[in-house]
Amino acid sequence: MNSGDLTPALLDTAVWTDTMLTDAGIPVHDVPFVTVGGGIGSFVTADYLRIAGVPASDIRVLSNIGHPWQTYQYLTRVSQIPEPERIRSDSSSRPDNIWGFPSYALSEAWRDRTLRPLVHVLGEPIFADYWTPQAGTVFASLRRESARIGYDAMLVNGVVRMVRRRAAGGYFTVLTPPAGTSATKRVVYRSRFVHLAVGYPGLRFLPDLQAFRERHGDYEHVVNAYEPHEHVYEFLKTRPGTVLVRGGGIVSSRVLQRLIDDRERLGLQTQIVHVFRTFVTGAHGPHWWARRKGGDGFAYQGFNYPKSVWGGQLKARMRRLDGQDRAKQYAEMGGTNTPKRRRWQRQLRQGRHGGWYRAVQGVAEKVWPDTDGTLVSLINGDTGTVEVRADYIIDCTGLEADIAEHRVLADLLQHGGAGRNPLGRLEVERHFEVKGTASGDGALYASGATTLGGYFPGVDTFLGLQIAAQEIADDLARRGWCRKIGPIRSTTQWVRWALGRPV
Repeated sequence: MNSGDLTPALLDTAVWTDTMLTDAGIPVHDVPFVTVGGGIGSFVTADYLRIAGVPASDIRVLSNIGHPWQTYQYLTRVSQIPEPERIRSDSSSRPDNIWGFPSYALSEAWRDRTLRPLVHVLGEPIFADYWTPQAGTVFASLRRESARIGYDAMLVNGVVRMVRRRAAGGYFTVLTPPAGTSATKRVVYRSRFVHLAVGYPGLRFLPDLQAFRERHGDYEHVVNAYEPHEHVYEFLKTRPGTVLVRGGGIVSSRVLQRLIDDRERLGLQTQIVHVFRTFVTGAHGPHWWARRKGGDGFAYQGFNYPKSVWGGQLKARMRRLDGQDRAKQYAEMGGTNTPKRRRWQRQLRQGRHGGWYRAVQGVAEKVWPDTDGTLVSLINGDTGTVEVRADYIIDCTGLEADIAEHRVLADLLQHGGAGRNPLGRLEVERHFEVKGTASGDGALYASGATTLGGYFPGVDTFLGLQIAAQEIADDLARRGWCRKIGPIRSTTQWVRWALGRPV
């Protein structure tokens, strides 16, 4: 009797035939284009294709989330960026608007009837910090564009298990539907094209913190900044305490701001110890025309990558590099950094002068609980080994980057012909087709964090996701599947966007 589930023959075979799925009793749905993930990467790709004239019936978004900004909204909230606060994104980087006009700054000026955002943009970064949009504004604009392109009609809920090549060309994408919504455990989408935008595999903990959580079962006092940890701030409102913050990027800056804001607003006595693995004391870089500002432990940069990666000389140079030459260029321009915002600088200066904020350079080798309930961290630094006591530890070192930790990507590496780029992530062509995965006249594309290390830096940004989507849409047009967005269609579609009319 057919079970409607994956059989050993399917699991062990890299290229499937239609008959194999029929024999397994798995229902097959036909659609030309499938995008896997359902986050902002899937959204901007579907947005480009809809604006290019592809009907919603030809696109399916396979996702376990209900709307494209859901995961990003969650991550910003738990990492202390509530909707009124501003994110780290350029004014013209609008995932809801492929033209980038009007910019977020212009839209905010119009909405609030003030010239202040425009004056701010004109003065950046010399006379003012880089202007960035509010998180809530981004979510509202995505909601509007989602409705305009009929995103809900393209969305199919479920968990994608794998993508396998089809013997006759194209791909099979295996989906596990929500319980009770399907007569079989699996369903399959048969398509000519597949796009992967699955984001990061999960949270990443430093080894000593992971060992502590596993050994002691304590998930309350050692937390990742990307998981819910509001209880830390609530505890500090009840009595004085010490928090150890680890990491020197944008997330650590946001956590520090939240701790200091609460301290100032509520008159708390919170003590902060900030541990940097690499302590930056000043401007640094390989040569004088490629230097980044720094100081007090932080490396400063307005955005994730230099602006020239999105359309300048650096973007052109990266497209010519392969192998270790490309990896070397990434090493020179990458690294942990945070914007140098005046508010943060003022708060940290006050903390250093008041003695309640202390920065430590070193590598934490071990963490253990003391008898009084505090956590003791053994920090090995340049000046020797010190013990730091804290009530809570907040890990701000980032998200999991190893693509093999993601089930779909791991299967693609094992059975789909995909390989790793010089940074260990998915190797893609300049048009974001995953190398080695071609299947007949079909193509498999990928964009977002899983492709970092490719010919285009800045992939895990709003503008980077849009550039990838444009490259993918142009490649699909070259293959004759959809129309290329020319000047006339671009203009007419922008007018429709401005008026809120459906595509």
